[in-house]
Amino acid sequence: MQPVLKLDSVTHYFGGLKAVSNFNLDLPEGVLWGLIGPNGAGKTTIFNLITGVYIPTQGKIYFLSEDITRYKPHTVVSRGIARTFQNLRIFPTLTALDNIRIAGHFRMKYGILGATIRSKDFYTSEKELTEKAMHLLELFKLHDRAYSPAKSLPYGELRRLEIARALATDPKLLLLDEPAAGMNPKEVENLMEMILWIRDHFKLTVYLIEHHMKVVMGICERIKVMDFGETIAEGNSSDIQNDPKVIEAYLGRQKNHAKG
Repeated sequence: MQPVLKLDSVTHYFGGLKAVSNFNLDLPEGVLWGLIGPNGAGKTTIFNLITGVYIPTQGKIYFLSEDITRYKPHTVVSRGIARTFQNLRIFPTLTALDNIRIAGHFRMKYGILGATIRSKDFYTSEKELTEKAMHLLELFKLHDRAYSPAKSLPYGELRRLEIARALATDPKLLLLDEPAAGMNPKEVENLMEMILWIRDHFKLTVYLIEHHMKVVMGICERIKVMDFGETIAEGNSSDIQNDPKVIEAYLGRQKNHAKG
């Protein structure tokens, strides 16, 4: 069976700095895998390469066997890859409903002319889009916030809104970049349950970057570890927790930081 996502010897430079070195990945359908590493390891760069924000200096990226290495971000989304961000990318003055609606507009059946003359396709598509957005708000327990400006939502609800918006693009692969950032312990517990539910309910493949080790070790079936752009370990949670290279990468950084 072909992997949903394949990265083949992907390397990326920023000027003379090698941010990612010879990164390989074969992500099977339906899994929930994790990518971890200290700050600056290159994790978010990997997501930016997958989603077309950056073009790899070397190597290839395949999604459902299609070479997407040089695709622009909007094309990557249209193929079925959605992501969230470490720093929230919500439209603060738009309502929660419109934040989700805007994500689905690229699949609308009407064109500029249809929108201008308010064609039948326009009204039908807009109605379907609003119904879908409301359904997502209900699933994520945000229906009572539908007409509230996003900036008025508490942080935990904004995180849920961002994930709901990503799902509005009908992805086959969901990339989550530090979804637990800034959450309290109760919110983290709820998030873990929600990610597992999302994977199963929407029948998705999920790839997760996270610093919160409880999240990674608690829900990820397989974990890859990066440090300074290099892959230093890969395996299940037990393998990773006992790997000397991983321990050194994390504890070594902490010791050096303490000395500094």
